[in-house]
Amino acid sequence: MSTTNNKNEKKEQEETMQTEATVEQQGAENQECKTEETVDWEKKFNDLNDSHLRLMADFDNYRKKTLKERADLIKFGGENIFKDMLPIIDDFERALANMPDEDNPLKEGVELIHSKFVNFLNQNGVKEIETKDAVFDTDFHEAVTLFPTSDESMKGKIIDCTQKGYTYHEKVIRFAKVVVGQ
Repeated sequence: MSTTNNKNEKKEQEETMQTEATVEQQGAENQECKTEETVDWEKKFNDLNDSHLRLMADFDNYRKKTLKERADLIKFGGENIFKDMLPIIDDFERALANMPDEDNPLKEGVELIHSKFVNFLNQNGVKEIETKDAVFDTDFHEAVTLFPTSDESMKGKIIDCTQKGYTYHEKVIRFAKVVVGQ
């Protein structure tokens, strides 16, 4: 019986070793499988996190852009209206220039209306571009003609203004048309 017991024990030991080897092999396969799954999940997580961060940045940029556009629309919304009013100022100034200088109640009335109108425009951000004794600047002035001058100090400076220019909140809505010394 002892030989049978020995054989049975050996058989059991072999089976135990095979079982342990199989368990270790399955454990290694499971570990390998878990590692691959973990890597896949980490990659998916990183991809989704990156996508989320990009979407948040895009949304933030969109929000800032729309706020700026809205602010510009509010600030420059009246630009066309004020631009259309500029010929009225020109007409007032031509009328005042052609009225006699004597005590004329009509002239006083037109001057009063003109000054109120100019004050209204100034209060709303419309300012006249200075041209008197100014250096020619293409950002604000449009040269109608170049006038030869013998005075060196007048070269590149504005000699005469043929039409006044205006800005609306620091943005040019009409360039001043000027004669420049050459």
